[in-house]
Amino acid sequence: MLPESSSAAGSGSKVAETVLNALVKRGHSHFTGVPCSLLKGLFRLLEDPGCPAAYIPAPREDSALGVASGLALAGARPVALMQNSGLGYSLNVLTSFNLIYDVHLPIVVSWRGHDGNDAVEHDVIGRELTRLLDVFGIPWTVLDNARPEDGVEAFLKQYDSGRSTAVLIVREGI
Repeated sequence: MLPESSSAAGSGSKVAETVLNALVKRGHSHFTGVPCSLLKGLFRLLEDPGCPAAYIPAPREDSALGVASGLALAGARPVALMQNSGLGYSLNVLTSFNLIYDVHLPIVVSWRGHDGNDAVEHDVIGRELTRLLDVFGIPWTVLDNARPEDGVEAFLKQYDSGRSTAVLIVREGI
């Protein structure tokens, strides 16, 4: 487990620690993904040499899914990390490999553009993210930064029930 942060750390840092600790505590040992500013606290923790989990950077989101899928097939418990535009980019991988061959993954996705106050390239997928996940039958949970343990627990329950690909949506920076 990660040590408790100092009181000087921001609330997003505490949420990132809570999320990472909850995932590691449930046996998730490998993380791969493409950095996003909304997940910067989580990536910062993963890049720390003292982190109890392995972090494998990915150049693209579909590559992260490939790495995580290989790790899962080898018996590891990986987590893929990406922003929602990367999830859109990766839908072909999810639908033509992960979902049809039952290689299910927990995926943490930042929700850029959900409120219309982001860069314009995030507006469409930000507005449609949850409906898109519903179309593909991928269960999702929105992380509540005030109660991150509950959000991670709900997310992992979706993932663990029948080993289904599930998405934890991070709306506020952590």
